[in-house]
Amino acid sequence: KMASNNGSVNVANGNGSATKGLAKIQTHKKHNGICHDDSGPTVKAQTIDELHSLQKKKSAPTTPVTASQAPFATLSEEERHKQQLQSISASLASLTRETGPKLVKGDPARKSETQKVTHVHHHVTPTIDVSDSSLKFTHVLYNLSPAELYEQAIKYEKGTFITSTGALATLSGAKTGRSPRDKRVVKDDLTENELWWGKGSPNIEMDEHTFMVNRERAVDYLNSLDKVFVNDQFLNWDTENRIKVRIVSARAYHSLYMHNMCIRPTPEELENFGTPDFTIYNAGQFPCNRYTHYMTSSTSIDLNLARREMVILGTQYAGEMKKGLFSVMHYLMPMRRILSLHSGCNMGKDGDVALFFGLSGTGKTTLSTDHNRYLIGDDEHCWSDNGVSNIEGGCYAKCIDLSQEKEPDIWNAIRFGTVLENVVFDEHDREVDYCDKSVTENTRAAYPIEYIPNAKLPCVGPHPKNVILLACDAFGVLPPVSKLNLAQTMYHFISGYTALVAGTEEGVKEPQATFSACFGAAFIMLHPTKYAAMLADKMQKHGATGWLVNTGWSAGSYGYGSRIKLQYTRKIIDAIHSGSLLNEEYKKTEIFGLEIPTAVEGVPSEILDPVNTWSDKKAYKETLLKLAGLFKKNFETFTNYKIGKGSNNLTEEILAAGPIF
Repeated sequence: KMASNNGSVNVANGNGSATKGLAKIQTHKKHNGICHDDSGPTVKAQTIDELHSLQKKKSAPTTPVTASQAPFATLSEEERHKQQLQSISASLASLTRETGPKLVKGDPARKSETQKVTHVHHHVTPTIDVSDSSLKFTHVLYNLSPAELYEQAIKYEKGTFITSTGALATLSGAKTGRSPRDKRVVKDDLTENELWWGKGSPNIEMDEHTFMVNRERAVDYLNSLDKVFVNDQFLNWDTENRIKVRIVSARAYHSLYMHNMCIRPTPEELENFGTPDFTIYNAGQFPCNRYTHYMTSSTSIDLNLARREMVILGTQYAGEMKKGLFSVMHYLMPMRRILSLHSGCNMGKDGDVALFFGLSGTGKTTLSTDHNRYLIGDDEHCWSDNGVSNIEGGCYAKCIDLSQEKEPDIWNAIRFGTVLENVVFDEHDREVDYCDKSVTENTRAAYPIEYIPNAKLPCVGPHPKNVILLACDAFGVLPPVSKLNLAQTMYHFISGYTALVAGTEEGVKEPQATFSACFGAAFIMLHPTKYAAMLADKMQKHGATGWLVNTGWSAGSYGYGSRIKLQYTRKIIDAIHSGSLLNEEYKKTEIFGLEIPTAVEGVPSEILDPVNTWSDKKAYKETLLKLAGLFKKNFETFTNYKIGKGSNNLTEEILAAGPIF
């Protein structure tokens, strides 16, 4: 007998054994004739489409009506949509046809939803006849949320999956890294004298006409699609100096990547976004025309500073957008007397800020991620009269060999909303294998900065106290830490040195010196000495100290000595942050003339002067001279350059701060 709370149910089967298979169930009903009524009212919908329409509610921004916003805030939603679409249509206008595409908001797959929306045609009398592209509508997917972008990516983009922690795994196609050789900058009357051109410069020229050919190609491709993704976002957390950017792309992956990497506007900010300061046309996999002047491959990344536009053809690698915008900031910010920096940045509990510069493999990410300090940002910053600010709204972390023990913050940030590029995962349980390089060694995760628990929001801070230049010296002759004067800081900042261990070939033990001006030569637009002079100026004005920290080898070069222990480097960084290192006694090294402390708390004193750690003193001296020679040769690129009028003394001063032998 089974009792239920509203009547009893008897299982009747005569002699206690089931007859003909199933038992017969009798229900003793209560007087009201209902057996435990759980039924709710039925839905208020006549069709399945109507039911689906009930599932989602409209999100409307609530705009505080201020005097400056009054005309815009009083617009009806329909008017606002129309203005938004007009602005996007103007962005996508073909310059020969002088018209933008007919735009409509929403996903073309959801026909019933999109038909209600007003469409817009950015209209000027066309100069040529009607074309097929002007007859069709282009659907705009505008500032979609991560959840909406997940749906788009999984439904329409091959090679997109959700991993076991909820991140979106994607493929960037044939290119798994940036293509610096395919990057072009328009050389015109404006940029010819302002930018750094020629030997050592990352800026390869193209003319205005060729840019327009490529722009037209990208715009025509985007307009031929059923739908495009449009992101309107900001760069730079310093609200006085932020830049409005618009990204038009063909893939949900690109839209989500930029959603994470740029600063996300509030609904109110989006309402009053207006015309962007800079626009990216990302045609992704669609190639450039190889017959076009200045093209060297089917990939082209083109920057036009006068038009404030960037065109991407023939590469789906999302990092091109991030670094393209970084190049733009390296031009726009110095024009406002703001220094743009390729650096990490963190802040202590007492508000002391440190900048970390360093090339790949020097420990920049590891050392700037510190649980006792707030993270302002991991990669791109501005230093203005207001202090420091992060340029980005997210982090783009390397994932190769990532482990929970070594990088817990990055590990935990790989969750819903995060884009994982080119990683390999188990086909069944979707667990990512971060050691697998099958697709590329350059596997990456892009996530919003608030996914890092000790991120400082908003990402701004006071003027830096310490400027830390990191080098992984595989030659083993640079001291673990040196205090730099201003001229030395400029010299080492312009040099941007590290030494990597060459290749994987057996028996290759010789380190390779790498120099990257301002620790980010691929992105600087002006001559390195201009950034260095600005850095020295700001350091002097705000009383910051420069440090050179070697995270590389000690007691011999690579293959003979050993890497300086991470715990010692951390102790050195702690002593810099606390200010205790300034109070130590210092002595000067030969050749490089670096000031080195005689003691650092928690670090064996004998390793502070590298000469002590080498058993072969003759080999030490030879290696030291060899490295000094490499520095000198690298610096020749910069010595012929004049920084403005009467700047010879500065160049002389910087040069004198280098190795003397």
